[in-house]
This record gives sequence, C-alpha cells and structure tokens, in this order.
Amino acid sequence: MREAMDYILDPEGNKVMIEAEQKSMKQNLAEQYVRMRKDMKLTQEQVSRRSGIPRSNIARFESGRYNPSLELMVKMAASMGLKVQIQLVPDKEARG
Repeated sequence: MREAMDYILDPEGNKVMIEAEQKSMKQNLAEQYVRMRKDMKLTQEQVSRRSGIPRSNIARFESGRYNPSLELMVKMAASMGLKVQIQLVPDKEARG
C-alpha cells in the first residue's frame, strides 16, 4: 500500500507539511463559492443544469467531501458568469 504524501521538500531539502495548507485552501475555495452562489441567488440545481455537473458533486464540494478538479471549478464558475483565478505567490513565512 502506498503512503499518502503529506509533505514536500523546500529548496534547502527541509520537509514542509502541506496537508493542512491544502485542506485550508479547499475549505476557503468552497466557502467563497457558496457565498457567491448564494449572493447570486442560485441553487445547486441551477448551477448543475448550467454546468452539466451532477448536483450531488456540487453538494459534496460545498460540504468539503469532494476535491474538485480544475476543470470542474472552471465549469461551475463559468456557469455563474465567473472565472477561476490561480496565483503563485512567494511564501513570506518560508523566507523568514
């Protein structure tokens, strides 16, 4: 059985835990999506019909039980007249 990788190596070869950061990012994304969907007065069913994504997947994403692909996120965003924006930024904590 293969172990889940919950760390990466930084440029100096030190282990950096990433599991907590991934969980936090996923939760923040889901919360932002739900807030925007509700602000637009859209139901999960409406987003499902517009995007072609099963409502059950949308519900699981909103509850944090589903790790959406980038493709799924782009489809959900486009169905709401939005776009997904991803940025890589320097990690200020890692630079000390």
